[in-house]
Amino acid sequence: MSDSLPTPASPDILPELVAAALKAGADAAEAVSAERAALSVGVRNGALEDVEREESRDLGLRVFIGRRQATVSASDLSEATRDRLVERAVAMARLAPEDPYAGLAPRDRLACGPFADLDLYDPSRRDAAALEAVAAEAEAAALAVPGVARSEGGHASASTSRWRLVTSHGFDGAYHGSAFSLGVGVIAEKDGAMERGGEHRAARHLADLPSPGDIGAEAGRRAVARTGPRKIASTTAPVIFENRVAMQILSPLIGAVSGPSVARGASFLKDRLGQAVLPKGVDLVDDPFRPRGLGSTPFDDEGVAVARQAIIADGVLTTWLLNSAAAAQLGMASTGHASRGLAGPPGVSTHSLHLEPGDRDLDGLMAEAGTGLLVTSMFGPSLNPHTGDWSAGVSGFWFENGAVAWPVSEVTVAGRLTELYARLQRGSDLEFRGANNSPSLMFDAVAIAGK
Repeated sequence: MSDSLPTPASPDILPELVAAALKAGADAAEAVSAERAALSVGVRNGALEDVEREESRDLGLRVFIGRRQATVSASDLSEATRDRLVERAVAMARLAPEDPYAGLAPRDRLACGPFADLDLYDPSRRDAAALEAVAAEAEAAALAVPGVARSEGGHASASTSRWRLVTSHGFDGAYHGSAFSLGVGVIAEKDGAMERGGEHRAARHLADLPSPGDIGAEAGRRAVARTGPRKIASTTAPVIFENRVAMQILSPLIGAVSGPSVARGASFLKDRLGQAVLPKGVDLVDDPFRPRGLGSTPFDDEGVAVARQAIIADGVLTTWLLNSAAAAQLGMASTGHASRGLAGPPGVSTHSLHLEPGDRDLDGLMAEAGTGLLVTSMFGPSLNPHTGDWSAGVSGFWFENGAVAWPVSEVTVAGRLTELYARLQRGSDLEFRGANNSPSLMFDAVAIAGK
């Protein structure tokens, strides 16, 4: 078995689809195609548990009649289906309500080729046998950690994808990507109590993926470290969010600077553009050109040019995240953050986001705090988008005298994010594990609800 893409669709399909929509009565149109091939293998206790293969080629069409728009999609690329797609989209657009902000991206905002080579595609191959072997190796390494009782399974995958966008006002762009992943989950036991732990990594290039042995050993270590958790009394203390979960406390900030949220008034930062929202010296950077980045892209999903941007520079909020519709509504220009699937109008998202690191590692943060809570997992976050009031269930470790003392569970942390963000302190342990990344983050005097 191979994870290579199916034979590419005819290079004429998208231009022909756009031309057919214009002929059928649309004033403007854009067509997208998404092609994907993926192979995933799971093992448990060294034995093959499942093999999944995906191979898909899909089309999406968005048409405009005046300020009315409609989108349709299909997974059948036949000529008859494409004809029905055009007919249905134009008919739907004629009946759609007017949207004063609907339209293609302004022509002067479009990206111009040739597009940057971001090294997103690795031609390396892993067939089902190879995926099974590395998943089993990672699982075996995790089970070999003293204290690990049993496996929840190892999983490995390889995939390739191709995305193309063509518009009626002259944009035609495509890029090709790959992804490899490996993960394992295990259960550790101590005094009859059991705790889960795991490790998962993904990369564009196979060579950037950690070894199965390292992934398995880390999964086992994390599971064993969680055994024997204690409950703690409610208190106020410093809280450190480990780099693996730190983006979860920053994600509400990203939602709050989303243009559509600001336009709706559903943002606790809607009046803070140009003001300090993080401490002085802190930069939050979106870099779509980061080589091999899991979120990197040469253009956004409307074909708009992208750029490396400090969304927050020296603590100051510099921009909203805008697609063309949100930009028009707010009287601004698109920032190249349109994001869309095959159906529906674009939303917004960041590309390859990271918070610049500080100068103290995790041990340094704990040493400065002295006593507090180190959060290593988070679940059930709750946010009031208008006020920024936030809470989340967490587990992790209580530390004293700057060193981990014991694991804790069944804890809730809460606060108003505008106040927490103003007191943010950064660790130096930034790792690029996904599309959005942060070093460990420390906040003093956080409300902790325990037993």
